[in-house]
Amino acid sequence: MRNTKVGIGYINEKKAFPSGKRLAEKALGAGDVERVDLAFAFCAGGLDHDEFFDGLQSVIGKEAPIIGGSAIGVITNRALSYGGSPAGLALIQSDRIQHRVKAVGGLDKGEQQAGQKLVQALATDLEDKMLLIFYDSVRHPATNSAPPILNNSTPLLAGIEEGLPHKIPIIGAGLVGDYRFGPTKQFCGSYVDSQSVVGAALSGDFRPYFRIMHGCTPLDGTYHTVTSVEGATLYELDGKPIAGIIDDLFGNDGWRHEHPVNYLTIGVNHGERYGEFQEGHYVNRLIIGLMPDGKGVGLFEPGLESGMEIQFMLRDSERMLESTKRNSAALMKQIDADGSRPVFGLYIDCAGRTAAYSSTSHEEAAEIQQVLSKHDAPLIGFYSGVEIAPLLKKSRGLDWTGVLVVFAEEK
Repeated sequence: MRNTKVGIGYINEKKAFPSGKRLAEKALGAGDVERVDLAFAFCAGGLDHDEFFDGLQSVIGKEAPIIGGSAIGVITNRALSYGGSPAGLALIQSDRIQHRVKAVGGLDKGEQQAGQKLVQALATDLEDKMLLIFYDSVRHPATNSAPPILNNSTPLLAGIEEGLPHKIPIIGAGLVGDYRFGPTKQFCGSYVDSQSVVGAALSGDFRPYFRIMHGCTPLDGTYHTVTSVEGATLYELDGKPIAGIIDDLFGNDGWRHEHPVNYLTIGVNHGERYGEFQEGHYVNRLIIGLMPDGKGVGLFEPGLESGMEIQFMLRDSERMLESTKRNSAALMKQIDADGSRPVFGLYIDCAGRTAAYSSTSHEEAAEIQQVLSKHDAPLIGFYSGVEIAPLLKKSRGLDWTGVLVVFAEEK
């Protein structure tokens, strides 16, 4: 059985078809790939996705499934960009990693039903080791007078988990194509679509390793009870309007003009209520801004319910960088200790963690680039809206998080 080959490509070009064509040519050459079995592709929301997809297929053919879609930016071992029209591609040739790829539409008609249909279409079985999913985060794009309406990962994951024959890690992302929350599109294997979810059930002679990178810390340790929430709009905590509470936290109302709100997030602790702080026990929700009527704040994703307890969290840039460096190095050390070698890595990184939005002089994803390059592991990554990974033995939708997945084979 031959070892896996992976070819990585990066390009930043406005013309969509030539972009896809040249990108595929680069990736084929970089990995000495002779036969493409599976491809991951991500491109900026402003590119014509259909033409870009056609450009990819003009080189690699129409037999190999291409999954992925819109992204704010892309990350490879040597490139990192969220400006212009960046696109990234990973071409995989493997006798060891088997896959089944399916996609279903109608995500905007019901996330849970879409999840149920996806797992039925995939016909998952006991041999599967993980499930990768990508879906459209944006249901209705933002307008000048209203924030975007987003698809919710919680019912989507619930629908998927209902049909799984055994518990396997579900890892993936809700995709966004730009910081304005414009329309998104999916690469669904053999075609391009929107309001879809695409899944790849993976099995074979390999092992997936993953780590979650955080970087948020509780503002003051105080718990607040959600008393009014509707979908992704939070109106009240402890019976008080959320906008006034945040005014008091900042000492002014300047945050009302920020999209997303700088420094502050909403955190839900899934660990011990007053135990020692552990970042891996928290799911964080970005505050994307004040609602037009001034009565509530929009969160990047629904999921809060009345009666839940939350904490205000600080987006700590220094802790974010430290967490990424520490967790990625520990993951590679674990792979080596298990007698395996990394074949390639997939990094799903929240778009809020870029240097431009985190007010840092150093790109957090550069830590991932450095660690994987040190271990000669090809890397494809992208900037997402929602990150999905198991946290405390349950796959969840996450915000302001980086999820690193490394596929490894025995040495």
